[in-house]
Amino acid sequence: MKIVTEFLLIFFISYLSSYSQLQLSDDKINVFILAGQSNMAGAANANKLSLTDIKDLENAQKNISFVNNGNKSVPLNVTIPPEWKRKKFQVDSCFGPEIFFGIELSKKHPNKKFLFIKRSKGGSSLYGSWNSNWTKEKAKYIGELNKPKLFYELINDVQKELSKYDKSDYQIMGMLWVQGESDSGQKWGPLPSDTYADNLKNLINNSRSIFKSSKLPFMILQVGSKKIGNAMKQVSEELKNVTFIAQNKDISSFNYLPRLEDNIHYNYFGMKKIGILFSNNFNKLNTNNN
Repeated sequence: MKIVTEFLLIFFISYLSSYSQLQLSDDKINVFILAGQSNMAGAANANKLSLTDIKDLENAQKNISFVNNGNKSVPLNVTIPPEWKRKKFQVDSCFGPEIFFGIELSKKHPNKKFLFIKRSKGGSSLYGSWNSNWTKEKAKYIGELNKPKLFYELINDVQKELSKYDKSDYQIMGMLWVQGESDSGQKWGPLPSDTYADNLKNLINNSRSIFKSSKLPFMILQVGSKKIGNAMKQVSEELKNVTFIAQNKDISSFNYLPRLEDNIHYNYFGMKKIGILFSNNFNKLNTNNN
């Protein structure tokens, strides 16, 4: 009986440990990693933020720090785009999913501390720059041989920022992924989209291995072609703690969220909804696993 009791106790402790990272902490910094291409970077016009939005953001800034593309940590805020981006999108300041993801998290958990670490680059592919098993051949194939190795840059960003803390001071709570458009087109042939599911699984598994969290939550927003959307959905069904955020129940008619005139990048309303979708998705995942 004693042996059975000890076994059950060990099993219960192991069970709790496996889900500990899904429980937001009051005592630690709750870290979220954000990655992707231009719709993760965000081109939504920050001048469209309402007075209520601005007040909510000011409240969120009290407990959310933001590291964007390796820059210095600052309170969660909108970004000032480079000159070319200002001209292209006609914005003086813009934002990505982090703003309303953070606002919603802050509303629900006003006494918790958060750290968002984001790496994004427009026009970047999973087959090339984001490939966690990067090779010269793959990068050259998709025209990104001289482009940054974004997966490795992201890992470096996270490790560099977290090295400022003791390991007992933080926990990595999840990753947000908004990417797929660059692998959707036929400019480079069908290979990038044909291999998207495998490349995404590798990115998730390699991230979990590096961060030593076999069940690290991974949230994927549905973007890109129907083929990419189906690949994302497939990955979410095959891997544990991976969720697929569909923009529409019918994948063949997805991407309904409001966009800018280029019909690629999300406007204020679309990006706001994306942030809220991520927050709702995480809360549901957190509740189900707890």
